[in-house]
Formats: sequence, C-alpha cells, structure tokens
Amino acid sequence: MTEIVLLAMVALFVGLRLYAVLGRRTGHEQQPVVRPAEAVAGADVAAPTPDTQAERNDRSGLAYEDSAAGGIRAIIAADSSFDVARFLDGAQAAYRMILEAFWKGDSNELADLVGDDVRHSFEEAIAHRNEAGHRLDNRLIRIERAIIEDARLQGRTANIVVRFDADIAAVTRDGNGEVIAGSLSDAVATHDVWTFQRVLASNDPNWLLVETDEG
Repeated sequence: MTEIVLLAMVALFVGLRLYAVLGRRTGHEQQPVVRPAEAVAGADVAAPTPDTQAERNDRSGLAYEDSAAGGIRAIIAADSSFDVARFLDGAQAAYRMILEAFWKGDSNELADLVGDDVRHSFEEAIAHRNEAGHRLDNRLIRIERAIIEDARLQGRTANIVVRFDADIAAVTRDGNGEVIAGSLSDAVATHDVWTFQRVLASNDPNWLLVETDEG
C-alpha cells in the first residue's frame, strides 16, 4: 500500500513539473477542449458547430466585441480546438510576460513571444534606453479587462486583436538607480491594443504578438 501511495505521489509531482515547464513557454499554448462525444462515451451527441462553440466560449461573460464574432466563428471552423476563454487567459499571461521582458531588456525572451517586426521595434527601444543609461522599474499592477476587438482568418493564418485595459506603475531610473521619472506609488491607466497571430496549419501551437498599438 505504501509503495502505491509513493508511486502516485511521484507521478503527480512529475505531472506538475511537466505542466509548469510547458505552460511557461509563452502562455499561449492551445488547450484541447472536450467535445460532447468524448465527454460521454458511446453517447450519440453531435459535435459543436462553430456557432454553438462560439456561444459556449462566451458564457463566462463578454469575451469579444460583436465585430469579432464572424472571425471567431471562422477560426473555430478551421480549428475546433480553439477556445476563446483559454485564448484570453493566455493572452493576459503573454501581456504580462512581454511587458516584463521589455522592461528588463530581455531580448532572448522576447524572441519567443513576438514576431520579427515587433521584436525589432522593442530591441531598438531597449538599445536607445541602454545608450541613455536608463532602466525601467515598472510594475503591472492589474489587468482590468481583456477583450477581443477583432478576429480574422486569412487562408490558414489567424489574427486576433485584443484590447488590454491595465494599471501600470512606471518608473525610470538612471545609472545610479535614482528615479528620474514616474512613481511606483501612482499607477497609470493604460490601454493597449495587441494583435496576436498563428498559422493554424502549423505544428507550433503558440500565438505571437505581431502588432502593438494604443487604444
């Protein structure tokens, strides 16, 4: 009995470690949804249509604007594993990871999270900051809301535009660590509009940030 309990604990530990490693790559790993036919073995239940899948994805609250509904249905039709709620969870995780990597000037981490154009823009800004001898000491206090504003499917390439309303405490320090701008005690409301992209035919399940704008 003791050996069985120990084996179960080892299996659980290994599973948690695998989940932690896989889940930290970008925050956008696709999670397969359980279809009704798989949930009830042997049951004669029809697979969800893009319309019913989109409705089910939106049950937890406002997840996307009406203008994005057609694009979301097209993406679900092309990739039945796509789930709006899980995508938004991943988008918020990626929002935090990308901002923190940019603030730290970590180009290597950014390379795994963003497309080439965005990476070049971020690296240029990081280089200018370094030349000035400045460093950012910013904090993402909270994400108030994340909502899909637009979704498009062009061929097999999906683009999803997400608006993030967040509070950020921004501080710029000089080479001696002295504050030259901003304050950690006062969070500023920010509105970012980011476009994430993925080729649905690709074996890579990750979404990349390909465009940034201010809302």
